[in-house]
Amino acid sequence: MEENLFSKIADVSRLARRSFDARAREIGVTRQQWQVLVTLRRHEGVNQGGLAELLDVEPISVCRMVDRLQEAELVERRPDPADRRSWRLFLTDKAGALLAQLHPLSEELETQALEGISPAQRDAMNALLDAIRQNLTPSNAAEMVSHG
Repeated sequence: MEENLFSKIADVSRLARRSFDARAREIGVTRQQWQVLVTLRRHEGVNQGGLAELLDVEPISVCRMVDRLQEAELVERRPDPADRRSWRLFLTDKAGALLAQLHPLSEELETQALEGISPAQRDAMNALLDAIRQNLTPSNAAEMVSHG
């Protein structure tokens, strides 16, 4: 029986995470930490509920992760001017430096993963994945993330 597209995507994702984890552990970062940091880099200022949605985890799990990252001085919580009960999340300069260390690891992994694949094939693959992501993204996803 032939594998379906999503089984292949999940398998590639799992293998990439495992390989990146091994590299990131060398500089003392866990998978959960780099996932939160990278997500925050793309969505800085999101609240914890929005971050939980982006990471597809429960809000209490995000709270614990952010607590640890705040203790490590990688993330800071700032009051939400629109909601006194809510906090907006921002990366610190220390997080920026750590992400700069992680970037070459990500590039190494991408180079390994794309070995033997032509630039035209890479461009086509990226365009197809962008289209698939767009097809599967709810129309109100951006609003949900920014407002929690």
